[in-house]
Amino acid sequence: MTLQNGAQCPRVLTIIVSYNFEPWIERCLGSLEQSHYPTDVVVVDNASTDRTVEILAEKYRWVRLLRSQRNLGFGQANNLGMKIAIDENYDYVFLLNQDAWIEPDTIGSWVELSQQNPEYGVISPVHFNGQGSRLDSSFARYIGGKLPISSKKSALVEVTFINAAFWFIPVTVLRKVGGFSPLFFHYGEDVDYIHRVRYYGYRVGYAPQTKGYHDRQDRPTPRAMQMRLDRIYYLTVVADVNGSLFSRLWGGILAPWKPALRALLRGRWSEVLFYVAASGRLLWQYSYITAVRESCKRGLPVFLESIHSKIRPIWN
Repeated sequence: MTLQNGAQCPRVLTIIVSYNFEPWIERCLGSLEQSHYPTDVVVVDNASTDRTVEILAEKYRWVRLLRSQRNLGFGQANNLGMKIAIDENYDYVFLLNQDAWIEPDTIGSWVELSQQNPEYGVISPVHFNGQGSRLDSSFARYIGGKLPISSKKSALVEVTFINAAFWFIPVTVLRKVGGFSPLFFHYGEDVDYIHRVRYYGYRVGYAPQTKGYHDRQDRPTPRAMQMRLDRIYYLTVVADVNGSLFSRLWGGILAPWKPALRALLRGRWSEVLFYVAASGRLLWQYSYITAVRESCKRGLPVFLESIHSKIRPIWN
């Protein structure tokens, strides 16, 4: 795409990590096909067991497909696309969840906003549920329950965190921050990445005039799943590049003892063992986690060189 003055428009690469993508392919890729601003698309497939690969090959030949023989996890699969963006001199990457879609003017709006606000390292839309009837529950939590009236007139609204269902990132940011940390297999990698984006002085925000639709089930989190999420949260604290030694020890390694004691008082022995084991593993792996954390401070595109990195997730 070329501007009237002959200059080339910024190039955007959309990255979608897929695993059994079939239910959302038409809606997700259809929204990119209808985008007013052009984007190349790469789908990194994490060994889907449905007809994802066949459908992409038959109906979406304009999509670049990278097939993995194993599930790399969300972060490492995205890293493959991020490396392509750097190697092939794209200007922006758009990380899009497989169960999500956008409106036709979204990408063009982000390009313009990013050029006007280069201090932003991650831009996202307002996240709605799949029906578009209300805010996505997680997004609502990040912004305090509802859209502030003042935000509707703002170009960008800064937030502390926003999940990676829709992330628009300048490649200049990737060159400094790098890819997702291999310490995280699934969940927590976006929290860690935002910590690192902020470490380099970038801001994170959403554009109130743009909308994204995330078709996920909104239901109570089972206790076993919540415990695993707690464990991942403690890891994000220990790995936080902005955290002090005290905050990382108290909020990460020692924090699991609080729910362990609560569980002890209630006679929930399996939960006691779970949280004590989480604390023990974080302590045992502390030097390893710290070494990975320090590598994130070099201002280089870390974690993008090979999926066969020696760095392994703390928990699968």
